Amino acid sequence: MNPIQLFDPASSTYTYVLFDQATRDALIIDPVDEQLERDLAVLREYGLKLAWAVETHAHADHITSAGKLAELAGAKTAAPVGCGIGTAGVQLQHGDTLSFGAQSLLALHTPGHTAGSMSFVWKTPEGDHVFTGDTLLINGCGRTDFQSGSAHDLYHSLTVVLFALPDATTVWPGHDYQGRTHSSIGQEKACNARVAGKTEAEFVAIMEALNLPKPRRMDEAVPANLTSGIRHDADGALLMQPRPVPAAHAGTYAGDVSPQLAWQWLQSGEAVLVDVRSDAEREWVGFVPGAVAVAWKQWPGMVLNPRFDGAIQQAGAGGRKLVLLCRSGVRSIAAAKRATELGLEAYNILEGFEGDPDEHARRGFKGGWRHHGLPWRQN
Repeated sequence: MNPIQLFDPASSTYTYVLFDQATRDALIIDPVDEQLERDLAVLREYGLKLAWAVETHAHADHITSAGKLAELAGAKTAAPVGCGIGTAGVQLQHGDTLSFGAQSLLALHTPGHTAGSMSFVWKTPEGDHVFTGDTLLINGCGRTDFQSGSAHDLYHSLTVVLFALPDATTVWPGHDYQGRTHSSIGQEKACNARVAGKTEAEFVAIMEALNLPKPRRMDEAVPANLTSGIRHDADGALLMQPRPVPAAHAGTYAGDVSPQLAWQWLQSGEAVLVDVRSDAEREWVGFVPGAVAVAWKQWPGMVLNPRFDGAIQQAGAGGRKLVLLCRSGVRSIAAAKRATELGLEAYNILEGFEGDPDEHARRGFKGGWRHHGLPWRQN
């Protein structure tokens, strides 16, 4: 049983979907924001329920969709404890396991590319697999010249940790730039141009002489990935202007608005506020007086609301703009896309009702409708 291997051509990133054939519980490794719709379609195609969205490290070349998958697919997020991804629900230590159905994934701390980098081992009846992120690539390895990298640590991770796995273990890398899909531990031990047969000093000299250019998206990607890919930049002069839809989703809905701009539109009568959270969230967390309740997903199971289309069309029947609110601004994007397909002018409210978790995993203290002091009530 092999993983489903998916590829992002812009960053040459491999994303992997693993699943239990009996329960259909699944796990995704290193998802890419621009490929969110593709990944959701794969889950639907295979009839999978996503249990985990997992990172090998905080990436510098693309933005993760882990936070969005948590909202849209019900996944829990997990990341290496040493990477500083504070929004991940589980902070993985060396030797930890993640279960999905009867399957499990074993975390191995393999620092070097970054201080927190991890690889993951998946054992199946057909054979063993290791997902190496940027630690071990096919005939290569990740760079060590930024983001807490260390060539000495990487040499140890390669030769002591990964090369201790059985030679037949299939290597599934985080990237490949030449169209190769997988290798094996035995192949890399024997032939990897960077490390095979090299002393630590020789390896360090090779890494220090690479002189690679800085990743194009590093300044954007790393901060975003430290919050599981959820970005809210509603401040300054742009606070009271609608934002264009990000390039990856251009044309799929009208745009993003700050909570303050949404409130201004409501007061002027330009827009209707639609709360797309579940009934349970509105009941227990709080609600906005006067908002139209049209859940995007409902418990049990957070399944799509079959009455969504009719209810959202009724909310927009007067021709006014729709501003859509969810917990943190993720489900409302999906709902805004659907409303747009139905011919409505729909905007996503940035930050949602509760905002992102803070450093203590608490919501409501870091952005969101409530945090900005806009009207709300609690039963």
